[in-house]
Amino acid sequence: MIVVAGESLIDLVPQHPEDPLGPLAPRPGGGPYNTAVALGRLGAGAAFCSRISTDGFGEALLAGLRAAGVDTSLVQRGPEPTTLAVATLGPDGSAGYGFYADGTADRLFALPPQLPPGATALALGTCSLVLEPGATAYEALLRRESARGLLTLLDPNIRPALIPDPDAYRARFRSWLPYVSLLKLSREDAQWLGGTPEEWLAAGPAAVVLTNGAAGLTAYTSQGAEHSVPAERLKVVDTIGAGDTVNAALLHHVPTRSALRTADWPRVLRYAARAAALTCTREGAQPPTSAQVGASPS
Repeated sequence: MIVVAGESLIDLVPQHPEDPLGPLAPRPGGGPYNTAVALGRLGAGAAFCSRISTDGFGEALLAGLRAAGVDTSLVQRGPEPTTLAVATLGPDGSAGYGFYADGTADRLFALPPQLPPGATALALGTCSLVLEPGATAYEALLRRESARGLLTLLDPNIRPALIPDPDAYRARFRSWLPYVSLLKLSREDAQWLGGTPEEWLAAGPAAVVLTNGAAGLTAYTSQGAEHSVPAERLKVVDTIGAGDTVNAALLHHVPTRSALRTADWPRVLRYAARAAALTCTREGAQPPTSAQVGASPS
C-alpha cells in the first residue's frame, strides 16, 4: 500500500480564462489528493492520510477518493471549512493559485498512529508541509516512517504565496532530505529552492526526478546516472494535476526502497510522461486510468 499524506482542497478553475470575472468551476484538488486519486486510477493500492472537512466540499472530496478505489480509513474529519484554491490559467495552460486557507480543516491534521503494516511507501508535499500546525505533524510522519523503512517521496510543489519566510522554508526543506528516498520537483521549484540534483542526492535521496514542462523529465540517481525522456505532445487544456500524476506514476512502479534501487528509469519516466500528458488534456486535475495510459513500463 502507498500512503499519500497531505491536503485536499477545492480548485476553482476559470471557465473562460480570458475573463477574470467569469464563472469558476469547483474541482477536487490539492497535490497529495490528486496523487492519491491518480494512484487509484492507475490501479495501485493507495490510502489517503489527511484531515477533511465535514462540509459539502469535504464530502465530495471523500467521494472522489472512494470512486478511485483509495482507502480513506486514515482520513480525519473536522467541522472547519475546506481550503479553496483559485486558479488562474496562462495562455499555455499553466496554472497559478491564490489560496483561502485560514482556519480550514486540513491545517489541523494530527500525527496518526503507526501506518498499516502493509504500507510500503509514503508521499508528502505541497501546502501541507507549509501550513501550521499540520505541517509539523506531517514532518513528524515523514521522519517516523522513513526510520521504519518506507520509501518516502517528497514533492515540495512550491506555492510562494503561502511561504512568509522563504529562507526558513529552504532550511526546513534541506532538513527533510535525509529522510527522503525519492525527491520529485519541477524546474521552477528547483530554481526557487536553490541547489542542484547532485547536492540534494548527497543529502539523502536515492533519486531525484525533475519535471520541465514541455521539455520532459529527468531522473538523477545516487549511483551517478542521469536519464531523460521528452514530454508527450498532446493538446493542452491546462496543466493542473500534471505533476501530481507524475508522482503517482513513479510510485506505482517504484513502490519500495528496493524497487527504487533497481528501477528501469527510462521506461518509468516514459510512463510518467504519458500519464501527465493525458492529465493536461482535461480541465482540472483528472488523472487517467491505467487503461488510458497503456502499457506498463514494467
